[in-house]
Amino acid sequence: MRLAAPVLAGAVLVAQLAGAAELPSVTLPAPLTRVLTEYEAAWRQKDARALALLFAEDGFVLSSGTPPVRGRAAIEKHYTGQGGPLCLRALAYATEGSIGYIIGVFSRQEGQPDVGKFTLTLRKGAHGRWLIVSDMDNGNSKP
Repeated sequence: MRLAAPVLAGAVLVAQLAGAAELPSVTLPAPLTRVLTEYEAAWRQKDARALALLFAEDGFVLSSGTPPVRGRAAIEKHYTGQGGPLCLRALAYATEGSIGYIIGVFSRQEGQPDVGKFTLTLRKGAHGRWLIVSDMDNGNSKP
């Protein structure tokens, strides 16, 4: 019975490599859904200020191919001029007290294949609103 999980994990990996069905989405609680929907909206509108306000004051952006960016002002500068179509989809999440995370994937339009993945580390702010402490993402294509 101990082999069931590794065998299943191997079957999922083989299915993914073969281009089979994507990993299923999970339904987030409303406060976490808000983080993703506001992120999508700000990215689509190329609104660097709105994106930066989703982050904790000492938050990080950890994008592939760039050095870490820390702090709201630096995050706003980093995101200036960036944006466009984006659809975020959660694969997993958890919260414990004032700390949480979302693991997900992204595409350019709903229904299109995923082009990348992300992890958001979250912290509940003073007003009970979830803020992004770190946003790490990378594409699915090899460099």
